[in-house]
Amino acid sequence: MSGEHAHLPPGVEVITTLPQATAGIPADAEARTIRVTLQPGDPGAPPHRHPGPLFGYVTQGEILFELEGQPPRVLKAGDALFEPGGDVIHYQGANNLPDAQSQLVVTMFAPPGSPVLTVVGAEELAERRHLRFSSQP
Repeated sequence: MSGEHAHLPPGVEVITTLPQATAGIPADAEARTIRVTLQPGDPGAPPHRHPGPLFGYVTQGEILFELEGQPPRVLKAGDALFEPGGDVIHYQGANNLPDAQSQLVVTMFAPPGSPVLTVVGAEELAERRHLRFSSQP
């Protein structure tokens, strides 16, 4: 634990700190807190992007999470996540459990009135496929 968090009251715990997370926050952004609940096996939203960065926490279950340029990973209850928003494609946010609900809560920073997400079309996905993580050499 860093010195800045050494004197927190009992029961208060800093889970994750991202020093440069605010760099992508649009001017005059509003903060939005969003809960995403995924039923068993739910694939989540199709590939999309967000208008600004978001920071969140898995509150229940397991989420299969994949951002452009990063390998897919499973986030379990208690794990934190960060997404820079903007031009980065969010490929997967699926419930990784076939028999239980999963849930996450995120705070997004976005221009007022902007959509929470914008689905990316097949043509753009094809144009950017070289940016998606691949375990192939």
